[in-house]
Amino acid sequence: MNGSVPTILVLAGKRDGALDPLAERAGVSHKAVIPVAGKPLIAHVLGKIEEAWGDAKIIVSIHDPHVLDHVSIVRRLREAGRLEIVEAQGGLLDSVDAAARTAEWPLLITTGDNALVTVDALHTINAIGDEKGADAVIGVVSREAIQAAYPYKQKGFYEFRDVAISNCNLFWLRDRSALAAAEPFRGGGQFAKRKGELRRAFGLVSLIRFRFKMDTLDGAMRRLSRRFGVPMAAHLFDDGRLAIDVDNEESFRATEELMAADPSGA
Repeated sequence: MNGSVPTILVLAGKRDGALDPLAERAGVSHKAVIPVAGKPLIAHVLGKIEEAWGDAKIIVSIHDPHVLDHVSIVRRLREAGRLEIVEAQGGLLDSVDAAARTAEWPLLITTGDNALVTVDALHTINAIGDEKGADAVIGVVSREAIQAAYPYKQKGFYEFRDVAISNCNLFWLRDRSALAAAEPFRGGGQFAKRKGELRRAFGLVSLIRFRFKMDTLDGAMRRLSRRFGVPMAAHLFDDGRLAIDVDNEESFRATEELMAADPSGA
């Protein structure tokens, strides 16, 4: 895959500043450092980023940088001058804004709990913007691909006329102006949990069309491109594992089982 070497932003802060239940169970302050398959959760993510690009700048956004002091890959990448830690802000988009001040563009955004991310997925999301003529790209996976990877019970989906999807916590922005495409996530992006947030983010007409599955996925992206003034695209990955982040007990169990089945994480 082609594409400029991006800066990679890893969002590893606390959602709403609250202690995550998985972190509480593990006796740590941040979910990013809970042990998963024998090492800190964020180490899996950073390992794939390092494998994908040997020279890319990495920014980690976290509320307390000191919780990463014992993570060996963090220490090594910092000593090599490749990794910078910035303090997470009160909201998701505020954290992205703060981290982007020191980024070189394009910016590839993922999360510290995205343990099943692959090198191929990172390369693909970085290249797809140029291929589709987009300034902002979101990675998604179909319901069928996710269920084929792991028989989920709790996973929610966004349903369009042609496909039901979940996101992969993979986002790509061409330049600073593309940050406008992230505006819907200023409140955290918990659309299914916070009534009214979906309407405020996307507008009443788009909400009605979404509720009644009037748009295809690509059609919805074109509509959002017009709303936010940024050419946006969604890339549908085939690998259902990419939508399984470590977010609750079920996804924690799924991640460890899938890692055990494929230790290479190809």
